[in-house]
Amino acid sequence: MFVSDFRKEFYEVVQSQRVLLFVASDVDALCACKILQALFQCDHVQYTLVPVSGWQELETAFLEHKEQFRSFVLINCGANVDLLDILQPDEDAIFFVCDTHRPVNVVNVYNDTQELEQPEDKNLSIFDEKRGTLPSEIKLLIKQDDDLEIPAYDDIFRDEEEDEEHSANESDKGSEPSEKRTRLEEEIVEQTMKRRQRREWEARRRDILFDYEQYEYHGTSSAMVMFDLAWMMSKDLNDMLWWAIVGLTDQWVQDKITQMKYVTDVGVLQRHVSRHNHRNEDEENALSVDCTRISFEYDLRLALYQHWSLHESLCNTCYTAARFKLWSVHGQKRLQEFLADMGLPLKQVKQKFQSMDISLKENLREMIEESANKFGMRDMRVQTFSIHFGFKHKFLASDVVFATMSLMESPEKDSSGTDNFIQALDSLSRSNLDKLYHGLELAKKQLRATQQTIASCLCTNLVISQGPFLYCSLMEGTPDLVLFSKPASLSLLSRHLLKSFVCSTKNRRCKLLPLVMAAPLSVEQGTVTMVGIPPETDSSDRKNFFGRAFEKAAEGTNSRTLHNHFDLSVIELKAEDRSKFLDALVSLLS
Repeated sequence: MFVSDFRKEFYEVVQSQRVLLFVASDVDALCACKILQALFQCDHVQYTLVPVSGWQELETAFLEHKEQFRSFVLINCGANVDLLDILQPDEDAIFFVCDTHRPVNVVNVYNDTQELEQPEDKNLSIFDEKRGTLPSEIKLLIKQDDDLEIPAYDDIFRDEEEDEEHSANESDKGSEPSEKRTRLEEEIVEQTMKRRQRREWEARRRDILFDYEQYEYHGTSSAMVMFDLAWMMSKDLNDMLWWAIVGLTDQWVQDKITQMKYVTDVGVLQRHVSRHNHRNEDEENALSVDCTRISFEYDLRLALYQHWSLHESLCNTCYTAARFKLWSVHGQKRLQEFLADMGLPLKQVKQKFQSMDISLKENLREMIEESANKFGMRDMRVQTFSIHFGFKHKFLASDVVFATMSLMESPEKDSSGTDNFIQALDSLSRSNLDKLYHGLELAKKQLRATQQTIASCLCTNLVISQGPFLYCSLMEGTPDLVLFSKPASLSLLSRHLLKSFVCSTKNRRCKLLPLVMAAPLSVEQGTVTMVGIPPETDSSDRKNFFGRAFEKAAEGTNSRTLHNHFDLSVIELKAEDRSKFLDALVSLLS
């Protein structure tokens, strides 16, 4: 069920007990977790934090801890599946689910309605006589102003008990033989009608659920939902606001939301930024330079350019690399022409941004935007936010997203997934700027590897059309392959590859196709990771149909797949089953 009053129905419930937090391995989930941790610290709420990267880890962690807790909070996992069916809780557990994954599973939505509207079914009664406890509940911490389009309860759930009791009562009544015969005929007609109605209802239900569950997409950032809770309770701080901004920027960087949704949410956060940081504009009451300052910026769409050289940033940002087609000689010439048009000396462009002449940096954004317009890049600047820690440290929200993501998906052999998660979580605190700077260095390495891999794929024609979709497979032995072994890194590479391919191809039909990308996962086990990316069009609603398509293709061919990731459009597959799986996918989508 949806929670309408987050403070009363969620926070005040968990405030008085120990809570178990399950947090997914993505930047938005980390930011939501930081906000919740800060709130729990304010009110001395005891909690245990468990990072989970997939369904298997979630099930294992739940089995391990379920005896010790009654309240469980799931961040960015659990909304898009039947949670009670997966976890099988055997006590009066309450699950609070704050998740951006859509569509929300209907059983999670009507979890309480089934109990209230079907009292005849003893298994679903409010009080469970066997255990003497209340049944498990699911409470969804999800904004209802999101476009959820949940089907009506009566369209997808039906009480079977009533039908059975009604027919039993009718046949039990004693009467004369002639009356019995007439009644029997009437009953046969009535039952036939009921069966027909039930078949029609089931067919309609299948269609409704198919339409509802067909596409996977994302709703409002979990960090923004948690910040709203803090604001409602008047406990919101500048740090919490920054984490909400980073959570939203993560969704934008990974193309999880539309540009319209991003701009709308930026507007909401901008009002909070003005409220928290207005003192910086008033000279008399100005804060100390050491204080944290957040400001709204209309900044360049260049990755990490303030911590890199402008040349490196232009070469390794997906937007500019794709528009210039930097994998070709002609593209490199266009980049030189672009820099010449701005009148920037190569010596200045190739040194660290911090070391550039101040006279050049003053009007740099305007110069780049003006030249970008001439080269067909109309949206070179984007609405975003920056944070200052004193004079020395300034970061854009996208810088922090790239750094945190790189720390979390670091392929270093010595560190485990939990170690990486803790490193990434720590990097979001202003007291750990050294970890954030380390994350920025890893992010630069990741961005360079991404562009080199894209150039390699396009120059060797690895992206091929399979009919209803494009397909690209990274070969064993590809340089930097280990950097793309994690789902988020592979998804980002796939999105950037599709954008670059759309800019490079002259085939109009191919510009409208989605992409399926495969990368080796484990040579010993013979498995590959597959990611499905929706088409790259200006009007794209960011809805992804590959989650359901992958499931159907795997079922139809008995392919050995593992649907372990919280994003349904990411699966693990046995390499031997790849060809029959792709054939099934082609026939399914044709």
